[in-house]
Amino acid sequence: MGRGERKGRSRRGDRPTERGPDAGGPVAGVYEIDTGTCELVPDRFTPHGWVLKVNGVESSHVDLDDPRRLDFEYMRWFAALIAPRWSADHRLRVLHLGGGACSMARYLAAGYPEARQVVVEIDAAMAVLVRGWFDLPRAPRLRLRAGEARTVLESLREDTRDVIIRDVFSGAVTPERLTTAECTAEAVRVLSPGGIYMVNCGDTPDRTVARRETATMLQAFAHVVVISDPAMLAGRRTGNIVIAGSDAPLGESPDTMRALLRGAVPARMWAGEQVRRFASGARVLRDAPAATSWTVEGSVSREGTTARG
Repeated sequence: MGRGERKGRSRRGDRPTERGPDAGGPVAGVYEIDTGTCELVPDRFTPHGWVLKVNGVESSHVDLDDPRRLDFEYMRWFAALIAPRWSADHRLRVLHLGGGACSMARYLAAGYPEARQVVVEIDAAMAVLVRGWFDLPRAPRLRLRAGEARTVLESLREDTRDVIIRDVFSGAVTPERLTTAECTAEAVRVLSPGGIYMVNCGDTPDRTVARRETATMLQAFAHVVVISDPAMLAGRRTGNIVIAGSDAPLGESPDTMRALLRGAVPARMWAGEQVRRFASGARVLRDAPAATSWTVEGSVSREGTTARG
């Protein structure tokens, strides 16, 4: 479950040749980072392909020879919503909440040469490694910013991003403070008219998390779509669900539908009444109440829970 979910891959080559330190490229191994360890593993199916694991969980896939290749299906679903809305010459302004190996940022940099992107990664040590391994575009085209995703989001000016992508996991779970109505309201504030907020939601077959996140998005956006493979939407497996919101219609382009059907397992998109039915009865996610203080025998005690993340 989570952002490392991969399905239906076909063999495309032998084990990749490692590009050593002298070439400034990746070297397989386990590396200490601020939040634990990350492991860089050659992709045996793709020459010059690499899988990044963070604390044992698959986080990202990078093809050094082809930044337009997205191995994780949910990233292709992101791309299917973006491409019909903005032409390749648009100076797309993108905020990525969650960095990993910057797979989506590399993809958009290749497809939108004038794009300006900021990737927020909580682990500064991993960001340094990724910058050295994967030949990322330099600022101002792509900036890596170390920080906690919501804190950075709240610091940005309104109407400054066309796309915001949330792809943040602690293990297989997104920190709660990045899923709430209050956090979503910050995304709405930062987005420009016609912009898209997209989130990668990892969930189990009961889809409780995805239903609550969808209810939260419906409260904030006039248009919301839900994308996943049919088995996940039917509650038959654990995996990824993409939820996207905008103040303009989403997913109506035939190009979007064609892109969703091209995957190894064709994806399905829900919109309108289907989305409302999916979220029906689910509670909107809210920030936990601030801790309460009171005095007991001259000392101050605290009780309450704050959102994780």
